[in-house]
Amino acid sequence: MKALFSRVIALCLVGSAVISSVAVAANDEINTTNPYEMIKQVANKTFDRFKTDRALIDADLGHLKVIVNEELMPYVDYKYAAYKVMGQYLRDTTPDQRDRFVEAFEGYLVATYAQALTEYTNQAVEFDPASDFSEEKIVEINVQIIEKGRPPIKIQFKARRLKDNSWKAFDLVAEGVSLLASKQSEISNLIRQQGIEAVISMLNDKTKQQIDRQPVKEAAAA
Repeated sequence: MKALFSRVIALCLVGSAVISSVAVAANDEINTTNPYEMIKQVANKTFDRFKTDRALIDADLGHLKVIVNEELMPYVDYKYAAYKVMGQYLRDTTPDQRDRFVEAFEGYLVATYAQALTEYTNQAVEFDPASDFSEEKIVEINVQIIEKGRPPIKIQFKARRLKDNSWKAFDLVAEGVSLLASKQSEISNLIRQQGIEAVISMLNDKTKQQIDRQPVKEAAAA
């Protein structure tokens, strides 16, 4: 399942430009008031950056973290996701521990997404038509990953409305399995067994790991 999520992340983050009709110039602002357009635009902008910085990536795979930080993370509600991942243990932590956990979890996501981007091989992504979200607080953006010779992979991006009426993504559901829920189960168990400080240290260590070209499946198992 880890390999599936990593592959899905890679395909969705940079594959959508193959089919999506929403183009975003380098200096254009992302439309964060429309979650459907936001997901498409962020994916397209990331794809364009991926192509523009190809030489930098080939010289140093660590540059993928720069792309993720600059093009993706501004539109990911990593604090909300981090709190959800902590689950019942959130109330047992101090404000300082929560802040450091959020920072460590953000770095972990950056490293995870950057490693996943090494899997990209020019697949295509189809977005379902947008629905009326005017009264919604959470929306699901349905997507299919199209790869020749393989059945489509059905996924959902989940995005939530913030207090300023903008939207941010917070979860990815692949074939009915939530990335957020799976991480919540994994990390909350580690907090229970080892404590919050040990988990923060573990996440920071994973953040510092170098990006390499080995298959994400192997990287996840390492």
